[in-house]
Amino acid sequence: MKFSTLAGSILLSSVALAAPLSEENLARREANRVARRARHHKQTHTNQRVDAGLDAGTDLATTDSETFAEVYSSNWAGAVLIGSGYTSVTGSFVVPSVTVPDGGDRTQQYCAAAWVGIDGDTCGTAILQTGVNMCIQNGHITNTAWYEWFPAAQEYWDSGISIKTGDTVTATVTADGLTGGTATVTNESNGQSVSYTFSGQTASLCETNAEWIMEDLSGGGGLLNFADFGSDFTITGATAISNGATVDTTGSTIMDIYQNNQVLTSTTASGSTVVISYQ
Repeated sequence: MKFSTLAGSILLSSVALAAPLSEENLARREANRVARRARHHKQTHTNQRVDAGLDAGTDLATTDSETFAEVYSSNWAGAVLIGSGYTSVTGSFVVPSVTVPDGGDRTQQYCAAAWVGIDGDTCGTAILQTGVNMCIQNGHITNTAWYEWFPAAQEYWDSGISIKTGDTVTATVTADGLTGGTATVTNESNGQSVSYTFSGQTASLCETNAEWIMEDLSGGGGLLNFADFGSDFTITGATAISNGATVDTTGSTIMDIYQNNQVLTSTTASGSTVVISYQ
């Protein structure tokens, strides 16, 4: 469902552009999850944007971003460009120290995923994406680099890169046609870099979305506990290639996470910078 801003207010409009999580996709994602290796950080995955399900006429906080719309989602916060010919997306960020939200159970796992990607908003057939999962349980934090060609399972680099809280990471995806591409994560703090090349994927990209996202991960058929990733999580160098030209986030749609009658994030975007805060 699309939510647009006009003169400082947010108005709900067309439902035709939604990319909701269908029961079929839920079942497929759950089957993929079960098939993965049993380590705890392999029990999570990213997903398409899921609409927050707000009623028409809902009036929420506005944004100061250089954007044309704001959307409320159950799982995505960040900036999304909608257009054509997006073949590469990149962004850099400092890995935040995630915490259990106030009132949460520290014995449970809480996660958030920072990533860049192509498609998954107005194009629901596939997403080429890569980034870092940040999880905390019993005070122990794990940061894991991953890559995914949705709707196939998320995969993890088990070697070649280690990521600590406070490290600076650059994530990049580049499409090679509609059924192939490359995902790369580089730890700028220790010089390690890993890449994965996709080819011959059965699900085709549309190349109509470029994204810089903080996501509430999915697992077990629903959303996982969402970690508090702090204020002012910043993605810099947020650029994409569209029809051969480099573009920044100007004109993007801002997304914030809305769950259980609460807005959990606050996002702004300006030029090549996206700032997302947990609130």
